[in-house]
Amino acid sequence: MPPAGTTAPQAVPDDSAPPIEIDSLVSRFGDNVIHDGLSLTVERGEVLGVVGGSGSGKSVLLNTIIGLKTPDEGTVKLFGHDMRIADRRRWSAVERRWGVLFQQGALFSNLTVRENVAAPLIEHTRLPKREIQELAELKIALSGLPPRAADLKPAELSGGMRKRAGLARALALDPELLFLDEPTAGLDPIGAAAFDTLIKDLSDSLDLTVFMITHDLDSLYAITDRVAVIADKTVVAIAPVRELESSDHPWIKEYFLGPRGRAAAGRTTTTARTL
Repeated sequence: MPPAGTTAPQAVPDDSAPPIEIDSLVSRFGDNVIHDGLSLTVERGEVLGVVGGSGSGKSVLLNTIIGLKTPDEGTVKLFGHDMRIADRRRWSAVERRWGVLFQQGALFSNLTVRENVAAPLIEHTRLPKREIQELAELKIALSGLPPRAADLKPAELSGGMRKRAGLARALALDPELLFLDEPTAGLDPIGAAAFDTLIKDLSDSLDLTVFMITHDLDSLYAITDRVAVIADKTVVAIAPVRELESSDHPWIKEYFLGPRGRAAAGRTTTTARTL
């Protein structure tokens, strides 16, 4: 959210500006410094994976980008807008251009899937009720859920179905930028692979830019264009995943060249050869 009472003027943004530009970000909680001079640019149309050890500040970074935490220093620009000085009108306009799938789905437990997906449309548009319902059902279908799921509540869904319902809600406003927080966490390997395929297909067909926090090595190898590594309170590397395998950074070497990393790389290579 923008600071209360903020009315600073905005420069006219460049329509070709990257969806996300972070420069020299500092994030603190009291005396605890989470990010120190972190910079990151996400290009239009790419699927960017974001990785880092526990406590490295991945979720803090996401929360800062979407306005749940104010930067202590540095700038965060979305589509060319400096969000720290954005007034409420500008913030609302930019907010409509992104969607977020939180790790636990963050669905309203007392609403049906259809009502959950319709919520952003009710909040941000003045569309007739009937059109909102139709759009919600379209997004539900787009997420790969069966029509019957529209009338179910989150407690009646499997873990994989809740992920898809959360994705449907994230897509409600036809965003250009999609944030995913551990999208395959808690899914079995088959469900995780299916979700990866869905994200890749949606990214390609809808021309989405995807910012994906994940620990899932299979996802990194399967669908990302680049991977940003957070360590030492900053982004220590950003490159296609195969290029990171040759990094000398200790955490990167352990992560990508350990047993799980080698297994994920091997599975991807085997799959590519069979296509």
